[in-house]
Amino acid sequence: MSNRSELRNVVGSAREAFLGVLATVPAGALDEPTPCEHYTVRGLLNHLLYWTPRLATAVRGESPPAPTGGENETDLVTDDWRAVLAADVGRLVKALRDPSAWDGVVPFGAAELPAHRVGAMALIEFVVHGWDLAVATGVEFRCEPEVALAVFRALEEFASAGRQHGVFGAEVPVAENAVPIARLLGLSGRDPEWSK
Repeated sequence: MSNRSELRNVVGSAREAFLGVLATVPAGALDEPTPCEHYTVRGLLNHLLYWTPRLATAVRGESPPAPTGGENETDLVTDDWRAVLAADVGRLVKALRDPSAWDGVVPFGAAELPAHRVGAMALIEFVVHGWDLAVATGVEFRCEPEVALAVFRALEEFASAGRQHGVFGAEVPVAENAVPIARLLGLSGRDPEWSK
């Protein structure tokens, strides 16, 4: 099974893991720190609200939205943030379920990227940021091992390039026989044992 078909097969499970966290993030936890450096829970939610629609647009092969300022200039965490983000995730998942969405190249920002890489980026957002939100707010993160393993394998392809662009922190050493989610977190620059 190629990695892109492996990823496509876990889209639904990755979505469920993320939405399970999203539904239980306490409203009073928005100012809590997260394992994602420089982000509070509010900042991380703002990041997700900013990038999820842009990922969906890219997956559909459409031109990116007109520039409206970066995520740091936009406050998207409004009273209905939970419903808005869940709807955005639904549209992204619908786009990812189209097999053709994983082939060729697609516009992303000012560049073009391989479509399967954009799909992998979407799943990394669901799983890694889902874990970030869960541990930051004390809720359970239910991610199936096969989901974490598929996303880990995808991230292996471009983690180094991502580090060069500041997307990921330095890799955190994790035992090779560690569970898949721990290996994924270490590769993405997170300490699987992180706590506030």
